[in-house]
Amino acid sequence: MSTLSGKVAIVSGSGRGIGAAIATKLAAHGASVVVNDLDHDAAEQTVASITATGGEAVACCGNIAATGFAERFVDLAVTNFGGLDIIVNNAGYTWDNVAQKMTDDQWDAILEVHLKAPFQILRAAQPVISAAAKREAAAGAPTTRKVVNVSSLAGLYGNAGQANYSAAKAGIIGLTKAIAKEWGRYQVTVNAVAFGVIQTRMTAPADGVATVQIQGRDLPVGANPMILQAAQNLAPLGRLGTPVEAAGAVYLLCLPESDYVTGQVLACSGGLVC
Repeated sequence: MSTLSGKVAIVSGSGRGIGAAIATKLAAHGASVVVNDLDHDAAEQTVASITATGGEAVACCGNIAATGFAERFVDLAVTNFGGLDIIVNNAGYTWDNVAQKMTDDQWDAILEVHLKAPFQILRAAQPVISAAAKREAAAGAPTTRKVVNVSSLAGLYGNAGQANYSAAKAGIIGLTKAIAKEWGRYQVTVNAVAFGVIQTRMTAPADGVATVQIQGRDLPVGANPMILQAAQNLAPLGRLGTPVEAAGAVYLLCLPESDYVTGQVLACSGGLVC
């Protein structure tokens, strides 16, 4: 039997990169997955990739920070697959600047997508999870559910030029620990994965040209090549991570073997600590 057979998962930001790898990993091990992305085509491509190999997936396109999105995301899982067992809050992007030049819009946008939206998704999921936990307890068959929030080494140690992102990723760790204490009574484990430098379009060497459009803004993508090289040199494993490896860390916290692990932060960074 597949390790996640019968489970239903929602994964935000899963049209490409780490999120797509997470959705694909969960589906490959038996979970039915609701895929989300701002880009409709990217979300549908992940869905098509999953279904082509015999998995189950549907797309829930849109901005996770939009009013009403959280409820729609949760409802789609319940309507299509009959419940909700795994929540992965992964979606996000960066919009960097040094603190003295950072605008309120930059601050608010990053805190909204990395911290407020995950909170709203968890809040929307609570009635579904609570009702299921009560039914299962009454039947004498409690079921463990999983929440995995995505943080970053920036949330643990800070990062120059990313006051907004670092604050948001530190905040998601606090949210993780708080919800772990609140939702233990529902038999839900709530953990976070703090990624180091994972090879995605957001961490490709910056060329000063590449951009991504998010909420009507053309934002630069890519990282300083010198910083990427330094991270690779400093990591004990001597290399950057891959999306598949990042997905593996999330998968560990979704397995039954981690049913007594909650309120923790797992660094997936090749040993890099700052």
